[in-house]
Amino acid sequence: MSRTGEALIIHSHGLWFSAALGTCFVFAIVSAASQELGAELRGPVLEAEIYQVLRPDTQARNAERANQARTTAGIPVPTYRPATPSITADRDDTDENGGIGAGTAANAGAAPLASPRPPSTAVERERRRRSSGNPPPAEEPAVEEPPLEGEAETDTLATGTVRATSADAEERRAMARAEALNPRATAIEARERIADETPYAPRGMRLGTFTVVPTLEQGVTWTSNADSSPGGGEAVISESTLRLRADSDWSRHAATLEAFGTYRKSLSGDDLSELQGGVDGRLRLDLASDYTALATLGYNVRPESASSPVIIANVEDRPLRHTIDGSLGLAKDVGKLRLGITGMVTREQYGDATLVGGTKLSQEERNATLATLRLRTGYQISPALTPFVEGEIGRRFYDMKQDSAGYERSATRLGARVGMMIDIEEKLSGEASVGWISEDLDDSRLDTVSGLALAANLNWSPQRGTTVGLDGSTTIEGTTDAGESGSVLYAGTLRLERQIRANLIAEAAAGASWRDYTGGGHDRTLSGQVGMTWWLNRTLGLTSRARYEQRTSSLPGRDYDATSLFVGVKMQQ
Repeated sequence: MSRTGEALIIHSHGLWFSAALGTCFVFAIVSAASQELGAELRGPVLEAEIYQVLRPDTQARNAERANQARTTAGIPVPTYRPATPSITADRDDTDENGGIGAGTAANAGAAPLASPRPPSTAVERERRRRSSGNPPPAEEPAVEEPPLEGEAETDTLATGTVRATSADAEERRAMARAEALNPRATAIEARERIADETPYAPRGMRLGTFTVVPTLEQGVTWTSNADSSPGGGEAVISESTLRLRADSDWSRHAATLEAFGTYRKSLSGDDLSELQGGVDGRLRLDLASDYTALATLGYNVRPESASSPVIIANVEDRPLRHTIDGSLGLAKDVGKLRLGITGMVTREQYGDATLVGGTKLSQEERNATLATLRLRTGYQISPALTPFVEGEIGRRFYDMKQDSAGYERSATRLGARVGMMIDIEEKLSGEASVGWISEDLDDSRLDTVSGLALAANLNWSPQRGTTVGLDGSTTIEGTTDAGESGSVLYAGTLRLERQIRANLIAEAAAGASWRDYTGGGHDRTLSGQVGMTWWLNRTLGLTSRARYEQRTSSLPGRDYDATSLFVGVKMQQ
């Protein structure tokens, strides 16, 4: 081989060796730069560091270092030619071709590089601030939103660029903010329901401005004395009772109406068939100047009781007794004074009695009308207690001026009472009084009927679900017995009602009465009753009660006792 060929071979091997050595040197420099860059990316990247990387002079220094490294390695340095001259036209360190670091020997004759990304808005603001000479703004802590679920955190590159997020990132963030401000409503079934304190109370029916509650009771009664009379016999009786109650729903004034009807018919034993019923209405009117008007009207029909003071011998069916009563009162509050006036009218009318054999006996001579006027004055010593005094004057008129025995039984009534009205919110309410009452008959042959006047109407609730009531009255009873003026009847009842459970109600009552005859003699009657109602639902319930009554008299042929047991169902709306 010639010397020229050997020299070319040696020169080629040298060039190859030089190129390999330069490549290794460049690889070492790039690796070192990568390690340095990786070290800078470890940990959190501050905004000040990003600004430092993005500053134009920093980029120029980095480019100059890279060019020096390339020159040292023997790699030609290309000339940078921007794709958009306007971006770098105002830079101080650009040449007429737009290259960075123009005018240096390393850049002469270099090939153009690819166009870099335009500077960010932050870099542009920093450049303008430096050119204007303004001080750097105070750094504020950056508020970063947490990445959405399923979205990777963005990486900040060494060039200051931010990796692009998903296309629906902003929409998902908006939905997350809306969800935080407007949380999803829970299901209606999951909401807490308010417990009904009276789940078995009747709802009633709406009729105009009134709420009507009907109640029907149907059952069977066994009794040892069917008509509660001396010598009465055992019987099984079917008993049906219908009750109605209507309460007004007015913003002013108030009205209440109650009605009932009971039919009793023997299924076996002593024959009994009777009907009784009644209706009572009350109306309260709130007038101007603290005036209050109160009106009542009632009607009641029932067979006369076997314990009546008027004795009818050999009777098969006792006469029906019709009672009509009404009252009208006006009350006025003057400071702590309570003034009131009330007029009352009571009408007693009797049907014919059926004697053994079917004969009718008229009871017309017993028909009478009683009219009274009461004046009351009270003083409120406290919101709960108001003592009062009351005076009464009235007249009893008989339809017949003289009865069949020739006696004039019309009479003049006088009475006086002192009492106390009580109103302790939901604990105790009502009134009680004591006094004296008398009726002076027109016939001088008949004695005046008089006696102690006792009256009470109290309701006490010692605890929730328990009610104790006390009722008392004094009544002057007329008679048509020859030579007899009449009698005074004292009656009282103590009632107890206990709600054991929401659907289980227990009742108990004890009663006593005392009848004092003006001609001598007395009747005493004692009674007791217990009952219970178990509601299956708001409409249907099972009920039962047991009752015992006993009467003893100083007069012959008037003693009796009766035991009865009732079992049935009760329906309400």
